[in-house]
Amino acid sequence: MFKKIQLIDDKVIDNIIKIRSPIKNKIMIAASSAGNLGIIWFVICMPFLIYAPWRLTGVNIILALGFTQLICEVILKHIVRRERPAWRLADEEQLIHRPKYYSFPSGHTSASFCVVAVVSLRCSWPVILIVVIIAVMIATSRVYLRVHYLSDVVVGMILGLLCGASSVSIFNHFANMLLG
Repeated sequence: MFKKIQLIDDKVIDNIIKIRSPIKNKIMIAASSAGNLGIIWFVICMPFLIYAPWRLTGVNIILALGFTQLICEVILKHIVRRERPAWRLADEEQLIHRPKYYSFPSGHTSASFCVVAVVSLRCSWPVILIVVIIAVMIATSRVYLRVHYLSDVVVGMILGLLCGASSVSIFNHFANMLLG
């Protein structure tokens, strides 16, 4: 099964070059950069933290990001140790700097989709739609820029959704204990 997944991943990476264009390159670099260190999610979180009725949602997003970071970047990447597709590419094929760390799962994607899960369980549709669009752009950019395989991103999505939903459940439990 892993060989079939790797074959699909390799085929996607090899075919990315066929859909590249200068404007898409700029869009994807911007989307990927927005996900660096979760910066976009902390910026989006600011209004939640400032506006008192939304504050618990903001705190929940930050805790979810920390939980997801721990699972993805600290634990799973160092257990799996999957090499990135970018490590096999020539310098002139790279649109961004080669990441130093392992590929599986995608940290940008897991962080993005943990926020999707939190806002999906706590917010209204306009907020959810904005967050989903940003998350999908970030996830897509990681494959487009050939720093992740498709399976890294798919697992990152699933992991992020699970971590985000779990964090809401845990957060609600402790908030009810403290505030209830």
